[in-house]
Amino acid sequence: MNASPSTTLVCALRGFLIEYVPRQRGMSPHTLHSYRDSLKLLLQFVAAKDGDLSQITFEQLSAERIAAFLSHLETKRRNQASTRNVRLSAIHSFFRYLGSQAPEHLDHVQRVLSIPFKRTGTREIQHAEYAEIQAILRGIDRNRPAGRRDVALIGLMFNTGGRVSEIVGLQAHDVRLSSPPSVLLRGKGRKDRVCPIWPQTAPLMHAVLKERNLAPTDTAAVFVNNRGQPLTRFGARLILRKHLARASQQEPSLKAKRLHPHSLRHGTAVHLLRAGVDPSSIAHWLGHASVNTTNKYLALDLEAKREALAKAKPLIVGRRRSTRWRNNQELLQWLESL
Repeated sequence: MNASPSTTLVCALRGFLIEYVPRQRGMSPHTLHSYRDSLKLLLQFVAAKDGDLSQITFEQLSAERIAAFLSHLETKRRNQASTRNVRLSAIHSFFRYLGSQAPEHLDHVQRVLSIPFKRTGTREIQHAEYAEIQAILRGIDRNRPAGRRDVALIGLMFNTGGRVSEIVGLQAHDVRLSSPPSVLLRGKGRKDRVCPIWPQTAPLMHAVLKERNLAPTDTAAVFVNNRGQPLTRFGARLILRKHLARASQQEPSLKAKRLHPHSLRHGTAVHLLRAGVDPSSIAHWLGHASVNTTNKYLALDLEAKREALAKAKPLIVGRRRSTRWRNNQELLQWLESL
């Protein structure tokens, strides 16, 4: 008995998410979850038009329907072009897998793979200044367990410049408080790195571990929510948003910024640059695959720009001279002086 078209699609999805992505490709759980969420959104979009989610077939996942889904992301869900491209990347990956498993669908696959990515503009990177982080931490009530957790959470995020997924995924055995203190962060692409902890951060981490009665060898999550479950990245975002609202009353500069957990990571990079740490070391600190990623913070640091401007010689000093030259040699000398 031949399988129905919808059953074939379900089998392909299972093979892609259970076997191909984590085992054959060895991709990280973060990538797997991103692919899963993207395909889930696509199926829900198609089901909203055509009915039963369990009865969707390959034919319904046409290039035209996928293009409509991508437009829906931007117009209805207000996603940026970069998010739209992430979703399309997951869809492309699934259809490439499908082409290798079901050659009879190759024409269909090629039409989907021909859907282009959108060019994205570069947006201004907003980061948290050191003084702003201090204002946030000062405003947290440390007399409550949740407050002590939040101080350690935000302090560690700024200290390490860790991605929010790396921080909430931290386990007790990843924290090393013996001198010199450090934490083991499990980054993107299964790339682990050890990050030093500042003297101000180590006591905060020690207090959280002691309060939760965690031993150095435990595999339990360091940061948990009010129900005792591991904190999620969405929970960390809500915690930061709550304390940002309070701190903005004391630090007016926070009112003009839209900060999120990744803004603390940006702030760490700028803070390290101003402290004189070279970009290569910062790249290792933040877990960047290339130092070119770190170089973007050089353009972000306005204070460094002002210092460079103050040191630069002005092009015109005193009386402005004529822009006419008596001969070619004089013109060449002027060009060399610039």
